[in-house]
Amino acid sequence: MRRISAQGLSILLWVSLPVAVILGLNAGTVNIPIDVIIQQSTSLFLQSSTTDIHTNQINTILFDIRLSRICLAFLIGAILAISGAVMQGLFRNPLAAPSLIGVSSGASVGASIVIVLTGTWLQNNAVLGLSVVAIGAFIGSFLITLLVFKLSTSTLGTSVTTMLLAGIAISALGGAVNSLLSYFADNEMLRQISIWQMGNLSTANWTRVSIVAVVAVVVLILFPRESKSLNALLLGESEARHLGIDVQRVKKKLILLTTLGIGTAVAVAGMIGFVGLIVPHIVRLLIGPDHRWLLPVSALAGGILLLIADTLARVIIAPVELPTGILTAILGAPFFIMLLIQQRREL
Repeated sequence: MRRISAQGLSILLWVSLPVAVILGLNAGTVNIPIDVIIQQSTSLFLQSSTTDIHTNQINTILFDIRLSRICLAFLIGAILAISGAVMQGLFRNPLAAPSLIGVSSGASVGASIVIVLTGTWLQNNAVLGLSVVAIGAFIGSFLITLLVFKLSTSTLGTSVTTMLLAGIAISALGGAVNSLLSYFADNEMLRQISIWQMGNLSTANWTRVSIVAVVAVVVLILFPRESKSLNALLLGESEARHLGIDVQRVKKKLILLTTLGIGTAVAVAGMIGFVGLIVPHIVRLLIGPDHRWLLPVSALAGGILLLIADTLARVIIAPVELPTGILTAILGAPFFIMLLIQQRREL
């Protein structure tokens, strides 16, 4: 694949972002023309008030329902993509994904346990704007990642190879626990587990956007600070140590931030696959492996990709909404296979 400049790709993505936002505001069961969207956005920016019922309904659809979902999609996509880029740098493998350390598997187990063991009333109540299922998913992702980290850490430090193997084993165990919980679940519980695992942004609201935004700000600020460390790790751990990098500290920090970001994203939106794998992989092919550019550009590309995917999910079989996680898998898997075939031909 032909490389382009990181600055050029960044400019292209920033130009694409407002277009994707406008299309996201336009898409849905209720058709709102683009000129109306621009007019209402201008009125909101100028803080002009109106008592027209129809206008208020349009504003509710645009800014309370669709805009919150757009913001949530962009933030979660950015978190997934930048976390994937970090994991690929940490494992020194362009095919690595955040799920390798068990975050997604742990979140799935935590959500399934809450759904099966708690009543419907408890599930439908929220704590700090998050459902109990989401909180269970976050706790599950954190505990599983902690277990994988402990298994791969010895007096000599943390081995990324052992972490990879431990993550695969723990993820398989998590899948078995999920299957066991599904076996004992009744029809309603089974449906809830299935819907959650499909990945969905339909529960978006400004409270959830605020929670994810706080996590996104932390992740998007702290990850790029380790760009030089990740660049050094590409040479190998011993070489990074000779360059003055505290490898063990960097590993702990990156794994903790990845757990925080992916755990929050999966807890809020469910299992959305391939964004954390495909986006940083393609961005690396386009602009190179320098993490000073790779991390921010991957975050921007991931946010736009998930925003577009969620927009398509809302209209592709309208008025029914397709779960976003299904669409990313349907589009992502064949595209990734074609990318691998193209790379093999170039070798």
